[in-house]
Amino acid sequence: MKILKIDHLGIAVNSMDDGKQFWGDVLGLPFEGSEIVEEQKVNTGFFPVGESEVELLESTSPDGPIAKYIEKKGTGIQHIAFRVDDIEAALKELKESGIRLIDETPRKGAGGAKIAFLHPKSTGGVLVEICERG
Repeated sequence: MKILKIDHLGIAVNSMDDGKQFWGDVLGLPFEGSEIVEEQKVNTGFFPVGESEVELLESTSPDGPIAKYIEKKGTGIQHIAFRVDDIEAALKELKESGIRLIDETPRKGAGGAKIAFLHPKSTGGVLVEICERG
């Protein structure tokens, strides 16, 4: 598996507008736009930082994974995402290494990326996403 870079940091927020105020207005990061990912019940907002991004995650449903995360742990960093060159090969290698996968096969993420999550019980308590972009 070849990790190319940290793709983004996923940050759970109660409100995209409040998140945009801090990350955009206060820190001066450019807001690149937002996208709703229906199957994940999330509105994502992107702030490029060098070759990586800050991705804000706002739930679009009270039963969505981000809403459940915020209910349990509060707002803040929800995951770290690493870009890989071949997500299918990476998942196979990780599984063979004994890493517990949340996603056995990639799913569609924001921006057309293929994504998969690794279970925090196998990563020292950190929700890790791997992604591949076309």
